[in-house]
Formats: sequence, structure tokens, C-alpha cells
Amino acid sequence: MITVAIEIIRASWQVFYESAVYMLFGFFIAGILYVFIKPETIGRYLGGGNVRSVFMAALAGIPIPLCSCGVLPAAAGLKRQGADNGATLSFLISTPETGIDSIPLTFALMDPIIALIRPVAAFITAVVAGLLENFSNRRSNSLENFSQLSSSDSNDCGCNSMLLNPGKPMAKPFTAKIVSGLKYAFVDLLGDIGKWFIIGILMAGMITYIIPDALFESYLTNNFIAILVMLIAGIPMYVCATASTPIAAALVLKGLNPGAALVFLLAGPATNVASMSVVSGLLGKKSLVIYLGSIAICSIMLGFFTDMLYYSMGISATAVAGQAAQIIPHFIQMGSAVILGVLLLFGLYQGYSRGRTLFPDIRKK
Repeated sequence: MITVAIEIIRASWQVFYESAVYMLFGFFIAGILYVFIKPETIGRYLGGGNVRSVFMAALAGIPIPLCSCGVLPAAAGLKRQGADNGATLSFLISTPETGIDSIPLTFALMDPIIALIRPVAAFITAVVAGLLENFSNRRSNSLENFSQLSSSDSNDCGCNSMLLNPGKPMAKPFTAKIVSGLKYAFVDLLGDIGKWFIIGILMAGMITYIIPDALFESYLTNNFIAILVMLIAGIPMYVCATASTPIAAALVLKGLNPGAALVFLLAGPATNVASMSVVSGLLGKKSLVIYLGSIAICSIMLGFFTDMLYYSMGISATAVAGQAAQIIPHFIQMGSAVILGVLLLFGLYQGYSRGRTLFPDIRKK
């Protein structure tokens, strides 16, 4: 038993070691975005019930590192600022499916193709859902649900911070802004998702050690079946974009087709039981059907496209997974792993010491 635990920890450490420098870079960019993105500016472009609002919401959500629970109050804030239902739904999908922290991590643990397809797929899925919502011509009467959402206990993922913070002061000296952004990224945000990232790393280690190399090649040879399995597994599960990446990478290394891995990367972070209940309360049951249907159909179609792309290019996803991480020198990777480990511990400590109060600015309004 001890030997098994040691091997799982060793495999998990390898994933952590390879991803650390990319994680640090992603969180640094997240901190910069926190400083310079003004939520009121975004809010002005997300109203009107037209096509532009949906596209803008999808674009705005792609770089923001929020999970499927943390994005709910953020979307409520945008709706309160005048965003239409389509834009709100679009933001609810594109934001958790990818982020500025998960994109470099996908590049490191998987390959550049998936790293590029992932945000593009998130954008397409979000736009499809948003346009369907706006063109359904449904009158929204859900503004009364904001108070319910604000005080809801369904956000049990432990997320505490939001990139689009309507209460943050903007009139600060440049140096103070940068310090504030770095504190947000490496203390608040890292503390919020750190637990889930560690869980994802440990799950990747378990998959690497326990699952036989030829499992998927033996039992899931049909790519369509593999895609459906990943879709069914991903929809009810809570896993953020960052934590889902090492899990998907480990599955690909065990023979999972890249299209099925992409489906897991899209469906897993975008949906869970808590987010589905809040979407239903915020926008209505019809919007929930559009939300789930768009994610399911777009994920399946984009999964097939991804498999065809790899096949046409003659690339084996298993062979290239994790190769990008090897371009970083060993001493940088080791130093980054140590720094990230210390920051994770400190962020987790800070997160639990300050409690689980979620977005007090929203509750006050």
C-alpha cells in the first residue's frame, strides 16, 4: 500500500513539476487582467439583445480564470449592469471552459493543438448558446432572482474571488495596481482554485499509475463512444478548467482520443449540479435546456473535428502529450515548482483563514 502511494505521489509530482512554470505565468497574466479590465466597460457592451453582445461576452469570458461556481455571481453582476440573457449565458459558458491560467497549462501538459482549440471551442460554444438564447425571443423576468443567487449556498466550490470585481478601487498609482493584481493572482485566486488543482494533480497521478496503458485502446476503440463517455462524466462533475487539464492529459497518455479529451475539458468545467440549478433560477428552465444542449452538441461536434484534425495531420496525441514542457530548462522548472508549492500552501491558508464569503459587493446591493 505504501509503495502504491509513493508511486502515485511520484507521478503526481511529475505532472506538478512540468506544469508549475506555466501555472505561474498564467496567474501573472490573470493578475494583470484584474488590474486593467474595468467591469463597467464590459457591462456597457453586453446589453441590447443583439449579436454583438453575445460575441463580446464570449470574448470577455475566455481569459478570465473563474470556475463554474465562481462565474455565477460574476454573471449575475453583469446581468445587473444591463447584460441581456444571451450575453449572460455566453459568459457563463466561455468563462469556466478556459482561462488565461489553463491555456498555458494545456500547452505544457498536452500539446499546442489542444491549447489552441480549447479557447476557440469555448468561444464557439458560448456564441451558439448566446445566440440561441437571444433569438428565442423569450422575455426575461428573472431579475428578482438576483437576491436569491447572491445569498445562495450552492457555490460550494470554495471560490472567493472574482476578476470582475465591481467594488475594486481603480484610482490607484500604477505600482499599487500591479501589487494589488499580483496579490489577487498569487494569493486570492490561487487560494480559491489551489485545492482543486491539487486534486486534479493527484487524480492525474492515480490515473497514470492505476490505469493500464492500453485501456482505452482495448475498451474504447470507438471514438464516438469515448466522446459520449467523457460528456456524461463531465456534465455533473465539478472540476475547474485548471484542474481538468492534468486529468485530461493523463487520460490521453493512456490512449484516450484527443476529441474525447476536449469534450471533457469543455463539459467538465462548464457544468455541474450547482451551476445548472442557478442557471435555471437566473434565466429560466428554457435557458437551462439551451445551456446544456449547446454544451453537449458543440462539444461532440468539436470533439469529432479535433479527432479528424489529428488524423489528417498524422499526429498521435499520446505521443506528443507533455512534450511542450520539455523546452523549459530543468532549473527553471524546479524553481517554479518550489515557488508554486509555497504559494499554493500560503494561498490555501489565506483562503481558509478569511472564510468562504463570496462576493460581498453583490450581497450589499
